[in-house]
Amino acid sequence: MREPAFWWRGKGLASAALAPCATIYGAIAESRMARHGTRAGLPVLCVGNFTLGGAGKTPTAMWLADLLRAAGETPFFLTRGYGGKVTRPRLVYPETDAARVVGDEALLLARVAPTVVARNRVHGAGLAKARGASLVVMDDGLQNASLAKAFTIAVIDGRRGIGNACVFPAGPLRAPLAAQLRRCDALLVIGDDIRARDVIAQAGSTPVFHGRLVPEPAAVTALRARKVLAFAGIGDPDKFFATVERAGIPIGARRGYADHHRYSAEEAAKLVMAAEHESLTLLTTEKDHARMSGDPALAALASQAKVLPVTLDVEESDALRTLVLGRLRG
Repeated sequence: MREPAFWWRGKGLASAALAPCATIYGAIAESRMARHGTRAGLPVLCVGNFTLGGAGKTPTAMWLADLLRAAGETPFFLTRGYGGKVTRPRLVYPETDAARVVGDEALLLARVAPTVVARNRVHGAGLAKARGASLVVMDDGLQNASLAKAFTIAVIDGRRGIGNACVFPAGPLRAPLAAQLRRCDALLVIGDDIRARDVIAQAGSTPVFHGRLVPEPAAVTALRARKVLAFAGIGDPDKFFATVERAGIPIGARRGYADHHRYSAEEAAKLVMAAEHESLTLLTTEKDHARMSGDPALAALASQAKVLPVTLDVEESDALRTLVLGRLRG
């Protein structure tokens, strides 16, 4: 399901009509966040965001894992496996697992470091510890208080900020902003911070860092000579399209779908035929491509679609590294 457009506009009639529901939802979310989490017996670093939808959590988690590995740690990722079917904690095997089983984000994370999928975060952290993790990087979970966290960083999409600043369903916030900010040790704004300035102003003494998602140079070079049909089923498809355009890759057509969209055989066939008819190269995100894995009905689309990998570049990387490692070792 697509998120309502009014979430990202001012507080209009739709938001006002849903305000009573938002008040109840926000109160419940805030009370849950106030609980004391279980200590996992190893440090837990949480990468979260304030709103429903994507903000850049997965690239941030990957960046943190690289940082921690360079510092001599053995990080394991912990994720709920959104879009998958796994209920009990289990390790992800990227060569053989399908996205419909473990979720698309889990497949991407598992290419970087060992990854545990678990609906129950406490049990998932226990499995990571048993398999040799020295610490856990939790992809999402700012609002989940089941685990005690050593460090929490909230990622903000600078293009969209927090929208109309209302709690779900009146807006995109997962819980009242003040309650979420109290549980953050740092903020990371990805992209220009124009839409994030209100949040930064309320952050007080919480350190704020800035980053950008940078496309892989080799992929950009290979694609610049082609006109593409760009398609994406992520939290903000327009963010992907903007990245493609900034990289100098010409877009001949674009298709946007809801976050974590599962492509049907019919949709896959239409994308392939549209690209062939207009002499375009299919281009999508790593997450979308991972979602096609293990599905025979999507084999043709998966084989023809090119991927534009992106990595996180943090402007104040040394300062963020010092903060994270200092918190862990302190």
